[in-house]
Amino acid sequence: MKLYLTVIGIAMAVIAAVNVLFGTAVWYYVIIGVIWCTALQFAFDGVIAITVNNLPLSWFKGEGRFFRVSNREKSLYKKLRVRKWKDKVWELGGLGGFSKRKIEDPRSPQYIERFIVECNKGVVTHRLSYFIGYLAMPTMSGVCIYTIGLPVAFVNMILNILPTIVLRDNTPKLRSLLERMRRVEERSKR
Repeated sequence: MKLYLTVIGIAMAVIAAVNVLFGTAVWYYVIIGVIWCTALQFAFDGVIAITVNNLPLSWFKGEGRFFRVSNREKSLYKKLRVRKWKDKVWELGGLGGFSKRKIEDPRSPQYIERFIVECNKGVVTHRLSYFIGYLAMPTMSGVCIYTIGLPVAFVNMILNILPTIVLRDNTPKLRSLLERMRRVEERSKR
């Protein structure tokens, strides 16, 4: 969380400093604009998270095209060494009632199924947040649409891509674990 807040704070300071330096607007308008756009990003992301969290869980259970992780994508995540940095990514699933920080019950198929559903909900939430942040741009005026609104939306997009990568890296492993658990369960019934 500290890392994200630090990145957001540095991005806000850089965006404001560049705008003041180049005189795109009066300094206090720049500061207010940066704070306004950043606050809107949090609000938009929050509305999306609350909306997705209130959708039926059955919408997120499948392994349809939207949730399937290809072998190419898996190899990309391996090259990106997601395992090394994933713990630094902000995880706020606990606010929605299910933390994905660690697997609490690794022997329960129902728990693993729920974990996969929550990962899929997170993917939908973050993917929607990539672009919804650009809605803050029209609230700015003049050139500040591009010099404040666009950079703030871009930072928001990057900060939403990272958790998406982590969630999509975890999901195939969870699916594999669930399949092994189901096979063992079937064998024990025989």
